[in-house]
Amino acid sequence: MYKKNEIIELQITDLGSEGEGIGKIDGFPFFVKGALPGDTIRASVMKAKKNMAFARMQEILTPSSDRIEAPCPVFGRCGGCQLMHLSYPAQLRYKEQKVKNALQRIGGVAEEELNAVMEPIIGMTPNPQSAVPLRYRNKTQVPFGKDRDGNTIYGFYAGRTHAVIPCMDCLLGVEENKDILENVRQWMEENHVQPYDETTGKGLLRHVLIRKGFHTGQIMTCLVINGKKLPKKEALCERLAQIPGMHSISISVNEENTNVIMGDNYETIWGEDRICDEICRLGAESITYGISPLSFYQVNPVQTEKLYTTALEYAGLTGNETVWDLYCGIGTISLFLAKSAKQVYGVEIVPQAIADAKENAKQNGITNAQFFVGAAEEVLPAYYRERRTDSSCHPDVIVVDPPRKGCDIACLETMVQMQPQRIVYVSCDPATLARDIKYLREQGYKLQRVRACDMFPNSFHVETAALLVR
Repeated sequence: MYKKNEIIELQITDLGSEGEGIGKIDGFPFFVKGALPGDTIRASVMKAKKNMAFARMQEILTPSSDRIEAPCPVFGRCGGCQLMHLSYPAQLRYKEQKVKNALQRIGGVAEEELNAVMEPIIGMTPNPQSAVPLRYRNKTQVPFGKDRDGNTIYGFYAGRTHAVIPCMDCLLGVEENKDILENVRQWMEENHVQPYDETTGKGLLRHVLIRKGFHTGQIMTCLVINGKKLPKKEALCERLAQIPGMHSISISVNEENTNVIMGDNYETIWGEDRICDEICRLGAESITYGISPLSFYQVNPVQTEKLYTTALEYAGLTGNETVWDLYCGIGTISLFLAKSAKQVYGVEIVPQAIADAKENAKQNGITNAQFFVGAAEEVLPAYYRERRTDSSCHPDVIVVDPPRKGCDIACLETMVQMQPQRIVYVSCDPATLARDIKYLREQGYKLQRVRACDMFPNSFHVETAALLVR
């Protein structure tokens, strides 16, 4: 058994599910944050268990050929990026293999079968000035806090903690973020507004949410506060309104002791309630979406167009199909599908999102999309029980884009009972995707196509689209 603080030399051969390096000594695995396949390192043992150990890297003896210099000055301390020190081609190989491993080990898909249906990962084009893609996020949620000297700071949480690492300019976010956040900080100092302290529950400003429409240039800023009112809000609005593109300023009240960032509602204090953006279907017309502070909207618009176009291709619509879109959000996929389907039904648990979806359908002149508020695992079975004899609502295609936890079993069971010819599964977590695909395959569906899409370069996250056919 290895002891704490014991020094070891390790050859890194693989990456774990969260981007940590894995090396073995006599078959015993060590997990090391920041290490890359091809590295030879010296590390100290942090914690040893019966079947594995965790170690802290002390020195890189021989660097991997895929190791690059991360462009971010706080990389390694901030928990937002795990793979910025890995070349982008290697990032794509890792993510594609991550999806393959999950489908084989959890989903039970044989390697030969998987090789026949898996298509190449959809990557981004790196920025001209960088070896990795940057500035791709249209949404940023930034916590505020205090440093040891009592100064107000903003940045991002260190990995697995809520300790704020100061960061003036996240290279994944849009360039306007820096001016917005610095103006908020200066306004706080001038008006003695305190950041929220999780340990005491005191302080006002918790987070600042910033969104930008990449096609429209419209910017939204929402301050999440631990109180009912924002003092001197006129002075803040006057500052932020000077930033080019600013279109909406709002507050969201969250007085709960919770990890959830946003409150249940928001109040616009300057400008419009929503901003607009467009998603262009590749080779077709664009669709305009209205986005509120509480809306779910994919954070990487460039890759979203590619992912949704892939999902639309997998759906195989001819104009005669009825489609159910579960976990539909503000109707991003639903409205894509409606342009090529006879009828689309969307389901989402967040009432504000459904209100946005209905308004988005109206703004785009789409009349063949109907939306329901509720949990997919509740709405779908209830609707099926009531109208199972109504052929007009029988789904030819079901599209699901669930949260990280995957589909609820009641939802999966009803999907199988409704017997759509095709199921298109869009996933942000390979493990829950594989689990749900295993269930659907056991119920008579065949995995016909699957493709990973890199929505989050420099992190360990990966999206996947899969097609199952009955």
